[in-house]
Order: sequence, then C-alpha cells, then structure tokens
Amino acid sequence: MNNGESRKPGKISVVFGFLAFFIAFCVFIALAYIIVRYAELSEFATVMLSGIGGLIFFCVFVVLINFIRMQRFKHTGHFLHDILLDAFEQVSHGNFNIFVESNPNDPHSEIADAFNEMVKNLGSIETMRQDFISNVSHEIQSPLTSIKGFAAMLKNDDLLPEERRRYAEIIEIESQRLSSLSDNLLKLSILDSEKKPLNIHKYRLDLQLQSVALMLEPQWSAKNITLEADLEKVTIDGDEELLLQVWVNLLHNAIKFTPDGGSIKVTAGNEKVTISDTGCGIRKEDLPHIFERFYKADKARDRSLGGNGLGLALVKKIIDLHGFSIDVESEENKGTRFTIRLI
Repeated sequence: MNNGESRKPGKISVVFGFLAFFIAFCVFIALAYIIVRYAELSEFATVMLSGIGGLIFFCVFVVLINFIRMQRFKHTGHFLHDILLDAFEQVSHGNFNIFVESNPNDPHSEIADAFNEMVKNLGSIETMRQDFISNVSHEIQSPLTSIKGFAAMLKNDDLLPEERRRYAEIIEIESQRLSSLSDNLLKLSILDSEKKPLNIHKYRLDLQLQSVALMLEPQWSAKNITLEADLEKVTIDGDEELLLQVWVNLLHNAIKFTPDGGSIKVTAGNEKVTISDTGCGIRKEDLPHIFERFYKADKARDRSLGGNGLGLALVKKIIDLHGFSIDVESEENKGTRFTIRLI
C-alpha cells in the first residue's frame, strides 16, 4: 500500500517534466523558424543563434533530468526509510525472520542489503544462544536427576553396605560432572570475552608434557595402558596455564577412550606436538564437528564416561588464541591422533 502511494508522485513528475520540455522545445523551434525567416539575419548570426539556442536547451534538459532523478531519489528514500523503520522495530522485538527487498537500480539498495545481512547474522547468533541454553540445561539436568534419585535411595535403611557405597560413588561422579561443566563454561566465557589477556612467556614445553603424563598416571596405569613419550627439548612462547589445560584435556580423552591394555604415544618437537592412541576412534562424519561446543560423537558412550562436550571446544579456543593450529586424524576401532602445530 505504501509502495504504490510513494511511487505515484515520482511517475507523475516524470510525465509532466517531459511534457513541459517537449512544449518548450516546440515553442523554441517555432520562434527560431520565425526569426530566421523574417528577421533577415546573416548566415553567421543564424549559426550563432542556433548554437546558443541549442546550448540553452541542452542545459535545461540536463537540469530537468537531474530534477526528476532527485524527485525519484527523494520518494524512494522516504519509502525505504519507512520499511527499514518497521523492520528495525520488529528486530527489536526479537523477530529475525525479516527480509527487505532491494532493487539493484535503487540508490538505497546497499542499505537494504546490509540490513538483510545484519538480520541474518543476528538470527544465527540467536539460534546459537538458544542451542547453548538447551545444551547447558540438558547437561545440568542429567546429573542433577541422578543425584536426586540416588540421594533419595540412600534414605532407605534396608540398603546393603555395598549398595550404599555404590550409590554414593554415583553421586560423587555426577557431582564431578557438574563441577567440570561449570569450570569449562567459566573458562570458555572468560576466553570468549577476551577480558583475561594471555600471559605469554617462554617455558619448557617438554617438561610440561612430562608433568601432565605423571599427573594422569593413576588413570592410565589403572587401565594397564602403555604410555610412550618421545619429547625433545622444546622451549615455546605461550600461556603456560592455558596450554596445560590443552594437554590435560587431550591426554585425558586419550585415556578415557582407549581400552584396557591399549597404548598412547606423546611426541613433541620444535614444530608440533602429537598425541595418539589406540582407542575406539571417531567416525568420519563426526570429525568436522568434534570441536563444536556440546558436540558428542557418541552420546551414550560419552555419558557413561562423564563427558560434557566442552573439553575439545576449550582446547580449540586456547590453540586459536595462541595462533597455533590443531588437526585430527581418526579411524574407527583403530585410534585417534591429534596434531598441534606450533608454527
């Protein structure tokens, strides 16, 4: 409705403008004919008069065309202005399913295109926000349900000591899951906000990897896993605390998904660090998504092992902040290898 009303004055001004120019042109031709025929001017004067008249009409024509263009620009601008105001109001109320049509010949088309791109990006962010809330709610609700259920069962005075101990262990494990989720969310939030600057300094990477392997020895020893370390003397520039989290997460995952009697190998050089295992591996279709937040390649398996889908996302974030890169190669039932390139 507003579209038709806005454009009608523009079309009318175009028609009347050309009509006025045509009438003026006819009058000029008639006057020029009368003057040349009856004023008995010399040939030179006739040529000069024709040239001056043509120049005048050319200038008038240019002015008329520019006036018409300005009128169209004005009406189109008002029309798009109203549309954008309405669109912005809808966006302010949370509606991101909006598209403003643009005409390539419209001088304001770039504004409409920029608005559409902005709304598209805002819609993507809103979808991510909703997915994030849904995932966090699920990850919190799952252990809370277990804790609530087994805590209620512990009130039963007829429980055997073995059952009571097993229920208490489950409550402890689920509490650790909640603590890990909270800790990872907090770290990701701080890194995303970039409020905490990296504490970059030189340190011995090989010594750090060695300390991580020793720290996790109770876990890999309990599963009779063979851990091989081939560590060159390497000094790097990095945030020692954050990179410690990277090695702990990667080695912990390797231990978690490697069966009893398997093997893990850690190598370090000046250019890269690799952590490989002989675990269950990752399906090919899952590989592009493993660094996404809350993504779990095997939801049933990860739940039984206490994963929340944030460990590798945190690893990727820290690696990116350092300007390093991380690649993964994996084959089902054969193992996985993570490669962190330091240059």
